[in-house]
Amino acid sequence: METTPHIAIFPTPGMGHLIPLVQFAKRFTSLHKFTATFIIPIGEPLSEAQKIFLDTLPSGLDYVVLPQLKLDDLSEDVKAETRMSIMISRSLPSLRDVLKSMMATKKLVTLVVDLFATDALDIALEFKLQPYIFYPTNAMALSLFLYLPKLDAETSCEYRDLPAPVQIPGCIPIDGEDLLDPVQDRKNDAYKWVLHHTKNYRLAHGIMVNSFEDLEEGAIKALQELGSPPIYPVGPLVQMDHSSSAADRLDCMRWLEDQPRGSVLFISFGSGGTLSSKQITELALGLEMSEQRFLWIVRTPNDESANATFFGIRSKNNPIDFLPEGFVQRTKGQGFVVPNWAPQAQILSHGSTGGFMTHCGWNSILESVVSGVPLIAWPLYAEQKMNAVMLTQGLKVALRPQVGENGLVERVEIATVVKHLMEGEEGKRLRTRMRDLKEAASRALSDEGSSTKAIAQIASKWTS
Repeated sequence: METTPHIAIFPTPGMGHLIPLVQFAKRFTSLHKFTATFIIPIGEPLSEAQKIFLDTLPSGLDYVVLPQLKLDDLSEDVKAETRMSIMISRSLPSLRDVLKSMMATKKLVTLVVDLFATDALDIALEFKLQPYIFYPTNAMALSLFLYLPKLDAETSCEYRDLPAPVQIPGCIPIDGEDLLDPVQDRKNDAYKWVLHHTKNYRLAHGIMVNSFEDLEEGAIKALQELGSPPIYPVGPLVQMDHSSSAADRLDCMRWLEDQPRGSVLFISFGSGGTLSSKQITELALGLEMSEQRFLWIVRTPNDESANATFFGIRSKNNPIDFLPEGFVQRTKGQGFVVPNWAPQAQILSHGSTGGFMTHCGWNSILESVVSGVPLIAWPLYAEQKMNAVMLTQGLKVALRPQVGENGLVERVEIATVVKHLMEGEEGKRLRTRMRDLKEAASRALSDEGSSTKAIAQIASKWTS
């Protein structure tokens, strides 16, 4: 029997959930003498990228992949939140088997789940493990989750039809139409699943949130005043690996090296975000029209879904083929286009990068904060519209292009916003504010920082 305290971690499916949990485990085990095992539910075989990611976990971190689930009874148009919740539910017998096996050899002290894996909290209690939730996005979204049962009971209409903005405790007011996607249709299974999970949150002995006090002071204070469950802001937890010599050898990084300091707009819509064919065209022509330098990770468009690649399913088509004819040649001196993937953290931390057009996924936002890069907010799905409101109206570190009557952000609007960010007075103000947040993030992670102290509190509870 091992004597080192051991953490079992059960993530919701999707790399956007796994990556911040891995960062949490890395930081936690580097500060305190613990080991951890990730227990991975899957609906299809791991992709090559997922295998590489998991196989390069550092010493002290391990993983187990659960048996592949049968999901062929789910319709193709089922919402991501419903799919993830059903996958978790069907994985519980296998999770129970793995935990039983681990208990025989390891000093297992806690089961950590993330936001849509709360049905596993009962199993933690069954094994007499401390049940904890790791919330991979921000305190504002967590505050909404904990407030949602009350809001649900008090509201008879759809939230988008409310006459006044929703006042989430500790946050700036949010229009109902900007609340996270799965609550936009209260009759849909996705909403029922979210409500189900929010009610389960009370079972947790504590909730870790990937944020820090100076970034979301109001929301974190409101959460901590609830008292139960205790809230621990442990962020910013981001994947910032600057040691990758392989990344340095990529053509896009060599191109970035040759650009003037702060001159390049980086464009990426995350691992799951996809634009429509018409929107890809408008974005390309808008970037060309802006005359600003850009580095763009292009993915194959999808006219049906804004998160078509969320579960790692990537089109076999070449994304470059969907760009306007002649665009790559015409912008050869101005920009650099990369199909599918580039090392985002290294690009954001590079001195030549002066702005980031983002889908407003929380991982991407935190990477930008840690690097001090101001934003153009282009939300696509999940809680990203809420994040965009926080970035533009609350933190004031982002510009947000307006959507036209045709449902597209048009080329002229794109060119205007890009110019404002990269060379306008407003862009300078955003850049100054983001530098302040970068310093605050560094303080939170310092030896005496708020996030470091929060992790120490959790370690103390898990060893008591």
